[in-house]
Amino acid sequence: MSRAVTVYTTNTCPYCVMVKNFLHDQGISFEEVNVQENPEAGEQLVKKTGQMGVPQIEIGGQWVLGYDPETIMELLEK
Repeated sequence: MSRAVTVYTTNTCPYCVMVKNFLHDQGISFEEVNVQENPEAGEQLVKKTGQMGVPQIEIGGQWVLGYDPETIMELLEK
C-alpha cells in the first residue's frame, strides 16, 4: 500500500474524524489538508472534483467522497 493518500477535512466534520480514525486503524499513512484553515486548498479541491463536501480522499489520483471504507480499500489494493 504505497499509494499517496491525502484527506481533505474541516474542523467540524464528524465524517472526517471517522476517515482519519479508519486510516489510522488500518495503518495507512496520509497527509491531511484542512480546507477550513487553508481556504486556497479548498478552492483548488472544488476545481479538481467539482465537490464542496468533505471528507474527500485522494488515493493515487482517484477520489473518494465521504466516509467510504470499502472504496478506500479497493483503491489502495489496486
